[in-house]
Amino acid sequence: MAGPDDALLRECYRLMLTARRIDEEAVRLQRQGAIVAFPPMAGQEAAQVASILALRETDQVFPSYREHGAAIARGVDMVAYVLNFRGAWNGGLYDVRRHRFAPIAASVGGHLLHAVGWAMGARLDGRDDVAIAYFGDGATSEGDASEAFNFAGVYRAPVIFLCQNNRWAISVPVERQTAGEIWRRGEGFGLAGVRVDGNDAVAVLDATRAAADRARRGEGATLIEAMTYRLGAHSTADDDTRYRSAGEVAGRRAEDPIARLRTLLASGGAADEGFFADAEERAAAVVSSLRAGLAAAADPDPAEMFAHVYASPPAGLARQREELLRLRELEDADA
Repeated sequence: MAGPDDALLRECYRLMLTARRIDEEAVRLQRQGAIVAFPPMAGQEAAQVASILALRETDQVFPSYREHGAAIARGVDMVAYVLNFRGAWNGGLYDVRRHRFAPIAASVGGHLLHAVGWAMGARLDGRDDVAIAYFGDGATSEGDASEAFNFAGVYRAPVIFLCQNNRWAISVPVERQTAGEIWRRGEGFGLAGVRVDGNDAVAVLDATRAAADRARRGEGATLIEAMTYRLGAHSTADDDTRYRSAGEVAGRRAEDPIARLRTLLASGGAADEGFFADAEERAAAVVSSLRAGLAAAADPDPAEMFAHVYASPPAGLARQREELLRLRELEDADA
């Protein structure tokens, strides 16, 4: 298999750097009250961006709640994406169909089943598109994950399960929530299993391409365990100093996937200092656009919380909606 060309690796670097800068800005925005909460993904950029670049635009992505690197690589509107973390709209306001990027999944592991269902539907439609589901090591302890693996194995569904083993399921280290190696579970379910260095963009590209090619040939699903590390806290509501040492995190920073790809590009003559400076400028422009877009974004109509749930709302829910509307009328009258 031919390796990725320099142009693709440069694009991968740009997107990974942009993802890191967006991540840093989102944490600042949360501290400033512009969004409610945010799950940092610093350290996982290669696992997300490189895997997206290995796919076709017609393949379908099923993200968890920490996949803004994958979202950026798919061209998702980041203002619409981040509004999810303001509580403006569950799952994000971006165009799901256009980007083939499913709504942000907050329930741990449940979206793996959605990915399998979509993949089965694509095959029934006679297409060779594949689905990819992103999740963490903690999600593999959920029953939904085992159900998805089993169904995909039995029916040879064209789906890629990409587990980002970032070593921590919130405050529980991976060795305390799973006894074996995650990628080896594939064999028991009839899936191909592979473990890769999730901080090596080239390794992730190659593994994802191989899994996608295998699925398109009708050979079934693949479980990829990308070994990476969550450099930040589980979320902005989490104090990770209570369960891991600063020394542990500092040691892992030496494996930073962005620094590693930069070294590869520079040492091979594929990029110079001008390229890296330009990548920083582009990332800064995206961050500036995100901040301005969020500042200009209007709050949603509170009555929307009652929509899109029931065709015929239960009496109690209908009463609550009417009460909300009356309160709004009173507020408008006082204004």
